[in-house]
Amino acid sequence: MSKFKHSVWGLCLLAVSLTVLSEDQSLNEDVALSKVLTKEQKQQRRIIALAPHIVESLYQIGAGEQIIGTTDHADYPAVAENILRVGNYARLQIEKIIQLKPDLVIAWRTGNPADDLERLEKYGLNVIYSDPRKLADVASELLMLGKVTGREEMAEKYANEYLDKLNKISSTYRDQAPISVFYELWARPIRTVAKNAWLQQQIELCGGANPFAKATDDYPSVGLEQVLVTLPQVVIQPDPHSSDSPDGLNWRQWRHIPAVQHDFIFHPNPDKTHRMTGRMLDEVVIMCEQIHTARQFYLGQKDQDK
Repeated sequence: MSKFKHSVWGLCLLAVSLTVLSEDQSLNEDVALSKVLTKEQKQQRRIIALAPHIVESLYQIGAGEQIIGTTDHADYPAVAENILRVGNYARLQIEKIIQLKPDLVIAWRTGNPADDLERLEKYGLNVIYSDPRKLADVASELLMLGKVTGREEMAEKYANEYLDKLNKISSTYRDQAPISVFYELWARPIRTVAKNAWLQQQIELCGGANPFAKATDDYPSVGLEQVLVTLPQVVIQPDPHSSDSPDGLNWRQWRHIPAVQHDFIFHPNPDKTHRMTGRMLDEVVIMCEQIHTARQFYLGQKDQDK
């Protein structure tokens, strides 16, 4: 499965209740255990990180060298590609994980197979969970990772920088005129974003108005005709699904759409926007600027029509 499709699948899993797990009981137990460990002991913990965003955040706070195993598609920073693989989004290699004897397993609550996570806990492994739901949760995740790895100062630094940047983006676009934005998460069949979806929150942060925002699911499938009649002013089409891709949609064949007429089809980097890490906001800033350029164009058109 391609890295892009994996990231789409992972995002969709955020909205799916796979199996109800106890409310962070393992996390609470681990935090309690951490209180009796010295900073040096925490920094020596051997960690298995079961998602790309966890790996990336651990490296950001200086704990990357503690990782002894991870899942497919953990590729940032580049050195992460050398980490031993112990599974993917569909299945974890339980025996291999047990053989590695990790001090700590950091799992993605809605992005790893629930039955495999239960097995890890039954084998007595120390499992804690990453569970970001809101954009601001990236900062909370950094603080949590800093606490369990003895990197509190670095984690707090990056968490504060992230929140400052998030608040700046929010204040910049909070009161801007809404603009219609359609996000093509997947092309065949067409899947978009809605409700509490990670990418829907990014659209809202930029002051965009998603015509499917109130759909029943966070990642609903929609028909092409449903999209065309909304006349989106902006189309967001992540890079691997640009019109040059055989799996992508060539939006330019529908010339009546304002986004096509005025060339407001944007291609953000999904390796950044789909991951719950500090790098995400770098790409969101670019996306917000592109949406705002379109907004100013349409507002200028309105002024001319008066």
